Amino acid sequence: MPPLHVSAWSAAALALIAFVPSARAQDAGESVFKKYCAVCHSVEAGANKIGPSLHGIVGRKAGTAPNYSYTDANKNSGITWDEATLDEYLVDPRKKIPGTKMLFAGLKNPDDRKAVIAYLAKQK
Repeated sequence: MPPLHVSAWSAAALALIAFVPSARAQDAGESVFKKYCAVCHSVEAGANKIGPSLHGIVGRKAGTAPNYSYTDANKNSGITWDEATLDEYLVDPRKKIPGTKMLFAGLKNPDDRKAVIAYLAKQK
């Protein structure tokens, strides 16, 4: 069988597809968010509920969402939220930030955490 030739454009497109979350992953993240997070959090900018808005959370310093009253533990945690810190936090929020007022037992399923973090990363 002759070798398969892939143009530079095709190779680039295939590489991009590998890194772009699929619509299914986006839907999964939104579903997880609605099931576990939306009761207390919004993804609308400035729309705090019981918990702070998670709009723009990826890349934001912990305890800094406008117009939300955080615990000192959260404000002084030194965390800047990225995929890794969110993953750790979502496993057990009170273990990651002792003294947080977030009353969530944790999201134990790693696929659910990955999906919701990908969804939150898009909320900018």
